[in-house]
Amino acid sequence: MLQTLGEWVWWERLWLPENVSWSDLEDTEGRVYAKASQLYGAVPCALCLLLVRYLFERYVATPLANVWEIKDRIRLAAEHNPLLENYFCSKARAPSQAEVRSLCKKTGWPEKRVEVWFRRRRNQDRPGLRKRFSEASWRCTFYLFAFFGGLLALYDKPWFYNLREVWAGFPIQSMLPSQYWYYILEMGFYLSLLLRLTFDVKRKDFKEQVIHHFATLTLLSFSWISNYIRIGTLVMAVHDSSDILLEGAKVFNYAKWHKTSNAMFVVFTVLFMVTRLVIFPFWLIHCTWVYPIELYPPFFGYYFFNVMLMVLQILHIYWAVLISRMLYKFIFSKVCVSRCFCAAVHSSTGNV
Repeated sequence: MLQTLGEWVWWERLWLPENVSWSDLEDTEGRVYAKASQLYGAVPCALCLLLVRYLFERYVATPLANVWEIKDRIRLAAEHNPLLENYFCSKARAPSQAEVRSLCKKTGWPEKRVEVWFRRRRNQDRPGLRKRFSEASWRCTFYLFAFFGGLLALYDKPWFYNLREVWAGFPIQSMLPSQYWYYILEMGFYLSLLLRLTFDVKRKDFKEQVIHHFATLTLLSFSWISNYIRIGTLVMAVHDSSDILLEGAKVFNYAKWHKTSNAMFVVFTVLFMVTRLVIFPFWLIHCTWVYPIELYPPFFGYYFFNVMLMVLQILHIYWAVLISRMLYKFIFSKVCVSRCFCAAVHSSTGNV
């Protein structure tokens, strides 16, 4: 049973084009190819990143927050009430007016007092400013190093300048050490984000973030096994470029450097629209849809990879709409756009 399942999972027609087999991707003298077993390296990498993040937030971000005098707001605690606490945890964090009236009868409290209790209780669960600052600082630092590390891995490669070179010799393309470490670092980072989801600041686009992280890990894993590594490195570099500015805008907003934060957000918006709504669909997705079928007939891996890219593109459009709304408020309502944005939504991209 398990052997049959394994044979089906690793059936060559799922992963590779016609007339290409796993034997063609066996290591030979001077040529090393990507293997599925190498992806296990992302797990210890994720654990190491969690440790590095802990040390960074404690010994870098926290002292920096002290220097910039970033302090948590003093919030009034909700009164002790087991009945309301049980309702808050098990049924609703923000009860309707009818539910408030029902709770008034059970507690003997007036409506205003019950509403105030729920408002204060919700505020107790909101992350403090220092925690948000530490999280944004860590992400900004990672994206900065990952982006420039990606550029170092790509700048001297012909496919960085000519996308047709992505498919030269595909799929029999040997793996480079720089590609291996770039992949493992990125996969380790997104795996660490998944492991920290329940502890990190929970934002309004939480579900979209979960979908994004799973789609990213699935896409990276599949591209590695199917030897879509060249296009994979380009996709990662495109995503990291705008994430640096987003997290940087948050950092300066928390530090109350609002002019710097606003300027970074405007630049981020322009870069996001260019990279996610122009370069990604019209250069990279076009490259994966059109050029491969000039060499091989379409196969399962071809369709699967492109469908995953389209999932990411749908998320890009969703986030682009949110970003555009906040930029509109900034221009026409004189609202501090970075403050509004940081409180409302976290775009990743990255994180994609």
